[in-house]
Amino acid sequence: MSDRTAQPPGRLLVRGCDVLRVPLDGECEILPARDIVVADGVIEDVRPTGDHSSPADAAHAGDVVDGRGLVAVPGLVNAHTHSPMVLMRGAAEDVSVEGWFNDRVWPMESNLTPADVRLGARLACAEMIRSGVTTFADHYFFPEQIAEAVAETGLRADIAPTYFSSGGEESLEAGVRFAETWHGRAEGRLTVSLGPHAPYTVDDGDLRTLAGHAGRLGLRMHIHAAEHLEQTRSSVERRGITPIRVLYETGVLDAGALIAHGCGIVEQDLPLLREYAGTTAVACCPKVYLKHALSPLTPIRDLLDAGVTVAVGTDGAAGHNTLDVWEALRLVALTQKQAVRDATWMTVSDTLRLALRGGARALGLQDRIGALEPGMRADIVLTDLSGLHCRPLHDPRAALVYSARAADVRTVVVDGRVLMRDGRLLTVDVPALLDEADARAARILDTSHGRAVQHYDP
Repeated sequence: MSDRTAQPPGRLLVRGCDVLRVPLDGECEILPARDIVVADGVIEDVRPTGDHSSPADAAHAGDVVDGRGLVAVPGLVNAHTHSPMVLMRGAAEDVSVEGWFNDRVWPMESNLTPADVRLGARLACAEMIRSGVTTFADHYFFPEQIAEAVAETGLRADIAPTYFSSGGEESLEAGVRFAETWHGRAEGRLTVSLGPHAPYTVDDGDLRTLAGHAGRLGLRMHIHAAEHLEQTRSSVERRGITPIRVLYETGVLDAGALIAHGCGIVEQDLPLLREYAGTTAVACCPKVYLKHALSPLTPIRDLLDAGVTVAVGTDGAAGHNTLDVWEALRLVALTQKQAVRDATWMTVSDTLRLALRGGARALGLQDRIGALEPGMRADIVLTDLSGLHCRPLHDPRAALVYSARAADVRTVVVDGRVLMRDGRLLTVDVPALLDEADARAARILDTSHGRAVQHYDP
């Protein structure tokens, strides 16, 4: 494993920024003119600028980042994605869900080599750093390659190796070995979940086996389930139970689960999820639901009322087109207001809490990330809200939800290390990555061979 950011981060001072405070409940607020003091990757203090506890503290600040005129927010969390799919961005448009899987994406994925996945993951990491995403939950093939990309670029990630029952016992065991080898690597920035693809591609016996491994290893599971209502209806017709009931009966919920999408979660599922609310989360990725004309949306209000954590994700760029969590959280706020026909629902504070605290909890990292507070890991994003699209700036919180863009991110810190400073990426050679991606594109997008990694028929 290589890791360009392996040196200890030492001391860091982010000076003079405004700070977004995200409480567990209630209104978020902007704390004006603060210094964020970081040592060994941990936030020591968030204090008024110039309020030094001792002369020695000021003299030994270490690396100093000028945050004046910027808003510091906790690093964004992309709670569900498939990072290497950036290589298929824009290659599966204006098709049905069935056509997207069977005619485009799964045939293209059959072309991927480990080197392709490594390249795609590095390109995705660069995009996420540039847009202020500091942590992501990934679900894909060749997970070692993604792990190497995370280690090299300095991001934080939870990686789930995708498993289909069609892959057989060898594939299942390989995913478990990956978890045993990689969990906790990259100075703790890399965690692992087990990744059965979905109840319609993984049989119950394999779900039980993976849930057993998850319990043995103390890991969670990341799985697509009840992705839309038609899936739920199909499951009931074929099996007599909903996809969420499958997770309940096979021990997936016992292990702790991050459920991707959940748009097909129905009323009878809520008591099952409530029973495991402390260890269950649902990642909402609204742009892909809109693109594929799926209805209804993730039932966020019902899930939160049941005590289930909800987080924000982008899904893969083959569907979402970007890995921009600003765009995703904005769509969550807008679509949820429309879904429940209540303009007072999903306030700016609730949306920010969902994307930040919710994202951290969904990955089991709530004690490390999701807030800029003493004792938390120093995942800090400095955002510039001075652009015309944000002015006049009456409420910075509203600007963060409804106006801010990925391009407004100026500096990104993960675990106390500066990964982007004043808009310049420090751990990724972007021109070289783009040249290599362009050189591989035609081969990856070729579907003339007729192969596919799987057939979509839930």
